[in-house]
Amino acid sequence: MQGSWLEQLKRNKNKLAISLVFLIIAIIAYSLAGDYVTDQGNTVIAHDLILDHVGPYNLSFIFVWLFILVIVVGLFYPLMFRPAKISYFLNIFSLFVIVRSGFIIFTHLRPPIDAIEPVFPSMLQFLNFTNDLFFSGHAGLPFLLFLLFYKENKKLAYFMLACSIILGITVLLMHVHYSIDVFSAYFITYGVYKIGNKIFK
Repeated sequence: MQGSWLEQLKRNKNKLAISLVFLIIAIIAYSLAGDYVTDQGNTVIAHDLILDHVGPYNLSFIFVWLFILVIVVGLFYPLMFRPAKISYFLNIFSLFVIVRSGFIIFTHLRPPIDAIEPVFPSMLQFLNFTNDLFFSGHAGLPFLLFLLFYKENKKLAYFMLACSIILGITVLLMHVHYSIDVFSAYFITYGVYKIGNKIFK
């Protein structure tokens, strides 16, 4: 018997506190990395086989709101239904954010000139940066949630996989990411998941 929802949270309160500190560190790291790449003046535009022949199309609604849905569900599900594992989910999510923060500062690319800039709600604008291309968080995060949820809830896991594919296509059609940003996201995210399992499980 695992106990009630509140009992499970109380039982794991120390782990949860450490995970929240790790999450705060990850968010700060991402914010600093985002500011760094946004301020870079030596960014370049690259050619892309797919982007040179398709789009751009304005899919801002999907880009913004489907991604927000992914984040909300990704946090809500373990909090409400897997409280004993919430620290594990938060730790791997934080690791993903830190790894992405590291990657984006090494490659100074900017989106194509015809990229359609999405508009986030004002409360989330502080996490909206430019030139933070490699690798795609829109493709990577829902894929990470697919991997995390696969043994917990297969229907939800496949929903996240569908979101990952849809968002990956969306960022390409909007020209806000290059193909390599999207394709590499799956390999890097899988690596983050495997490393996170070794460290946190």
